[in-house]
Amino acid sequence: MIRRDGSVGHSFFRESERRHSTLAACSTVADEASTSTSKSRGSGAGAKKGTVRRKKSAGTKKEVSAEMEEKKVPTKKKTRAAKTGKTAAKATEEASVNQEEKKAAASKSKKGVGTSKEKKTATKPKRSLKAKEYAAPIAAADAKNHTKTSADGSGSETKPLIPLYPPTAKSVVVVESATKAKVIQKYLGDMYEVLPSYGHVRDLAGRSRSVRPDDDFSMVWEVPTAAWTHLKSIKVALKGAENLILASDPDREGEAISWHIKEMLAQQDVLDGRVTVARVVFHEITENAIKNALMSPRHIDMDLVNAYLARRSLDYLIGFGISPLLWRKLPGCQSAGRVQSAALALVCDREAEVEQFSPQEYWTVDTDFKTQCSDSSKGLCLTSRIKHLNSKKLDQLSISSREEAQAIEKRIYSCQFEVRGVKRSNTHKNPPMPYITSSLQQDAANKLHFGAGHTMKVAQKLYEGINLSSEQATGLITYLRTDGYHISNEAAQDIRSLVKERYGEQYASEDIRKYLKKVKNAQEAHEAIRPTSIRRLPSSLVGILNEDCLKLYTLIWRRTMACQMEASRTELIQVDIGNPEGDMTFHSSASRLDFKGYQAVYEDTEASGSSENPEGEVAHQDNFEALSKLEVKDLVSPVNVHLGQHFTKPPFRYSEGALIKKMEELGIGRPSTYASIMRVLQDRKYVTIKSRVLHPEFRGRMVSAFLSHLFSEIADYSFTANMETELDNVSAGSTEWKGLLKDYWERFNKYCGDASQWDVRKVERMLEEKFSSILFPDLASDSRICPSCSEGTLRFKVSRYGEGYFIGCDRHPKCKYIARTLSDEDDDNEASEETPRSFEPRLLGLIPDTSEQVFLKQGPYGYYIQVGEDRKGASQKRAPLSEVKDVDSISIEDAIELLQYPKNLGNHPDDEHPVLMTHSKAGFSVRHRRTLAPVPKSEDPKKMTLKRALKLLTGKNVKKFGRPKGKSNKDAEVIEWH
Repeated sequence: MIRRDGSVGHSFFRESERRHSTLAACSTVADEASTSTSKSRGSGAGAKKGTVRRKKSAGTKKEVSAEMEEKKVPTKKKTRAAKTGKTAAKATEEASVNQEEKKAAASKSKKGVGTSKEKKTATKPKRSLKAKEYAAPIAAADAKNHTKTSADGSGSETKPLIPLYPPTAKSVVVVESATKAKVIQKYLGDMYEVLPSYGHVRDLAGRSRSVRPDDDFSMVWEVPTAAWTHLKSIKVALKGAENLILASDPDREGEAISWHIKEMLAQQDVLDGRVTVARVVFHEITENAIKNALMSPRHIDMDLVNAYLARRSLDYLIGFGISPLLWRKLPGCQSAGRVQSAALALVCDREAEVEQFSPQEYWTVDTDFKTQCSDSSKGLCLTSRIKHLNSKKLDQLSISSREEAQAIEKRIYSCQFEVRGVKRSNTHKNPPMPYITSSLQQDAANKLHFGAGHTMKVAQKLYEGINLSSEQATGLITYLRTDGYHISNEAAQDIRSLVKERYGEQYASEDIRKYLKKVKNAQEAHEAIRPTSIRRLPSSLVGILNEDCLKLYTLIWRRTMACQMEASRTELIQVDIGNPEGDMTFHSSASRLDFKGYQAVYEDTEASGSSENPEGEVAHQDNFEALSKLEVKDLVSPVNVHLGQHFTKPPFRYSEGALIKKMEELGIGRPSTYASIMRVLQDRKYVTIKSRVLHPEFRGRMVSAFLSHLFSEIADYSFTANMETELDNVSAGSTEWKGLLKDYWERFNKYCGDASQWDVRKVERMLEEKFSSILFPDLASDSRICPSCSEGTLRFKVSRYGEGYFIGCDRHPKCKYIARTLSDEDDDNEASEETPRSFEPRLLGLIPDTSEQVFLKQGPYGYYIQVGEDRKGASQKRAPLSEVKDVDSISIEDAIELLQYPKNLGNHPDDEHPVLMTHSKAGFSVRHRRTLAPVPKSEDPKKMTLKRALKLLTGKNVKKFGRPKGKSNKDAEVIEWH
């Protein structure tokens, strides 16, 4: 791992990055006549010439790089002289001295014994050495002038950033969404023009070789057509403006969006010397927060951008490295990403635990005791559970059979009992921590039954702004993607003040409660999720917010209030009852809420419109009064004994909330990725949700097994967690992102090479061995003889067309017997039993004219009709069945009717080509050349005429099939960046 030792190395890296960016080949807006690079980055002709040369050979590229560097240094000195005068000249002299000293030191070190640092330097490209030579004098000059240098790595001086509010000139503010832009525009007035970028304006091109490890991890970016439109709007707005304010979301992705926008505008010569580029972040969309943020502008943080580039590159390399292997080895499996693979492994491993679980029987013995009193009607009755037997403490599985339980029951009725101990205590329960992204998703799933994706959509609406009836639109909650638990002092004081007003002085915490991180790899860059104004009660938003928004806002408001309140206090009483010998003991306990504390906010129906029991707990007060009256040595007698049979339960499958919690504990993923991970797993049909529980599909389990077997490091939970730690180090500036990528890429590339040596049959055998209990639940490994040919063996097979998986004879194609098909709908079929697990070919009858046999068979894609038996070298006529509900109802007449298709209805009047009536698994269709039109289910296909068929072929539902003619992709333009 390459790490920076200090600020000088940091400058070296950024100066090198600037030179890579200068050589980028870029496209401009569609209506521009020519392509040019930013004036501040060198002459356009030189850049163009350098781009042409760079494509010829690696050696020529180094020469062009050196030539470009020689041109830039004097240009940069002229610019500085114009800005700073004598100070710049003096700084240049000092820089030259520093450069000579550096060269002398370098030559001296070369003569000595080689160190590890020299070895590391020797492996770097020559261009990096050149970058170091020029970066040192620039860094020295910058330090001398005490002038702020752009953090984007350009190396060019910028004006010191001054507060951008109150406005002194026209400014263009760029945010991510149109909703947020409208709200902020109302706050800022006419001196600011607020425009949306609609997220990223460019991304890695969706094809191979968009990240090039052999070319210093250069990247090929793709700009969608819609993004060009948004960039053009920003470009037009900048005419006459002095400030470009980039205000994308306050996270790593938001920083990258701002950087992309700046890079694209610079390449179009929009950002000349008169436009000041500033970065601001809005943690909440309120008027005060927006104006305060504008008073504290900063430069783009290239450490965050580099972390984004490292993550994006690594995810691309892993995705485009593994996915093609999946397509070839497991047809039908679409992709495998770095984070989604770890999440899938968690779900699949839990499913394996459930399948391997063996339940154990155990019994419980509960006894109803009654206190002895002179007046038997006034005796107290209480229930206790046995805890000690024969002076030994019992665990859950100690009583394992009915016989043991019945023996204990007899012994209880034959003994006398007394109270042997009474213990009273008070317990305090601290309020819950404020919400972060993961805990909000978990609570919304458990209490509101919201999916992770839906929770984030609703929270985004609350963050971006809602039109309130009494005031202008405003954001209701702070930024929703966060892993920080802290709350600003001002907000915390306001919360405590409202608590005192509504519930009393004793309910507010003595001091502001400070919460520290408990999340692995937490960045804590933002506050916890809270209302922007705690005094905006949920009840005041009834009728303004929709049902889901109100539910989620209420959840956030309650948790925020509770986090600054006093702990609840509960009084607990525990009683032990035993026989005089002391070898049999029963235990009973009860509790009573002594002080509500933070729980008061969950019962405040006036503020939230509904009550909720916090954390789902109920104080057990039923037996408290009875137990509190007992004293040691009081005699009690058994009245009833209750024997209960139980079985241990397997571990629970993950819900969305539970999976997010587990990923958070392991440090897998980031707040902004949890919802997208859940969506991808479902879209890929790797996981399905049934009764709010995640079930892995067999397709997903195959992918997970494939990765764990051939990419053991990638599939390991710690890989993704450690990767997140390294990305955090890049964000902090302590790790060089390209060095990080090189380290991971070298190891990953070796895995890809080994996996490519596996053929499909070897993968099938590996999966068959791992999932034999699922694939062959009723067959032993030595009894898988094919029932059709009696020679072959039943094996797990992958369809060569990628449509599914099946159990068939290994003598295929000699024997085409298929015992069982596997698909994503297997679980549904198990429940309904509509499709049998194995299906023997059934003789339906004979064709009257030819006396040929007609069979009903089952294949990997469903049931079908076949004329004659399978013969080597012969192709039998077949007809598929669509939507078969009752296989037994298929008759020979039905089969003969289906076998007549495709039926010629006549020739098309335009070209004399036949118009055919066809039948497939999807139903009946009309076909003419490459045109296909489905026949409505309401129509009888037997009554189809040529006239009706021609009308269907000109309808709205017409489709084209076959290979279409090649078309140029005009939806995106590809640009290249180094």
